[in-house]
Amino acid sequence: MRTVNMHEAKTHLSRLVRDAAAGEPFVIARAGKPVVKVIAVDAPDAGRSSRVGFLKGQIVVPDDFDHMGKSEIQRLFEDDR
Repeated sequence: MRTVNMHEAKTHLSRLVRDAAAGEPFVIARAGKPVVKVIAVDAPDAGRSSRVGFLKGQIVVPDDFDHMGKSEIQRLFEDDR
């Protein structure tokens, strides 16, 4: 990921924003220390892609899934007096 200093960010803001919107995020640094990261609003966080549905068709959820182990769980909460 590209890092630019504050002066470069001010001077080339339009180009940097255009590049970020195209999927090339950048970091603005002040005195050599990263301060902010600029990414497109609709871009996913780096390394955080959606994993919903990644096992679709590979597993089967039983029809009684919501009730599996119900009797064992109830037994755990019964009073033994």
